[in-house]
Amino acid sequence: MEMLTFPFMQRALIAALIVGVTAPAIGIYLVQRRQALMGDGIGHVALTGVGLGFLLNTSPVWVATAVAVLGSVAMELIRWYGKTRGDLALAMLFYGGMAGGVMLMNLSDAGSSANLGTYLFGSITTVSPQDMTTIYVLAALVLAITVGLRRQLFAVCQDEEFARVTGLPVRLLNLLVAVTAAVTVTVAMRVVGLLLVSALMVIPVAAAQQISRSFAVTFVTAVAIGVVVTLTGTTASYYVDVPSGATIVLFAIALFVVFTAVATPLARRRAGAPAAAGGGCTLEVPGSRTAQDDVRV
Repeated sequence: MEMLTFPFMQRALIAALIVGVTAPAIGIYLVQRRQALMGDGIGHVALTGVGLGFLLNTSPVWVATAVAVLGSVAMELIRWYGKTRGDLALAMLFYGGMAGGVMLMNLSDAGSSANLGTYLFGSITTVSPQDMTTIYVLAALVLAITVGLRRQLFAVCQDEEFARVTGLPVRLLNLLVAVTAAVTVTVAMRVVGLLLVSALMVIPVAAAQQISRSFAVTFVTAVAIGVVVTLTGTTASYYVDVPSGATIVLFAIALFVVFTAVATPLARRRAGAPAAAGGGCTLEVPGSRTAQDDVRV
């Protein structure tokens, strides 16, 4: 293929592959915790890190990672202690992160509206060799946590009270999920953008859930969907000359629609199978009782 002869496209496809694996890998735990929009909030906060990186004339990705991690920790603290005003505090954190990023970007000499757009909506063709090194390191960390601690994380995300009774460090594991989500956001921001990264965490998982009820099968299917849509979207963006982030998300939504259309009739057919087979479970009552049937105390 022609596009594979260009080094920037080689980096783009590798970055897309990594993001396609890591985003659903952490997204399945967020969906399980009913925090599907957490990635979107972290993306808002990470924008402040991008602006700060430009202002300090250092790597925006590493600074965004540090700020996103701090923001995710703050979100967890608000979730634990902000019972009454937690939603308001989170909203201020999200909007403040977005406003701070825009302000810092405009105050920096190297920042511009073009640079801001590449981080907000993704610009996969601008991924540099230095960015690839960062992506490798952060992605390895994400996969080590999401795969290596999958049993503990699943237990906490499924039922916190049960996990606490079994002796698991629930708060530490919740914090680990939040920090891993923050790292994933910064890994994916050059591919799909800070405003769209949450979609890549959630939509492949939602599509996989249409055809599977097992956690392991859902995990593998979601990762497979993530890889397919990121590679397909990146290839399409090269040939059609459209933004990579939006293309990837639209492909993910299209796959979700297809999986839903396929899963609905299958579910109806399975539900109707017992009735067609003869009416389900029956209970026979014996006509007479014997002496052995008596229960003596």
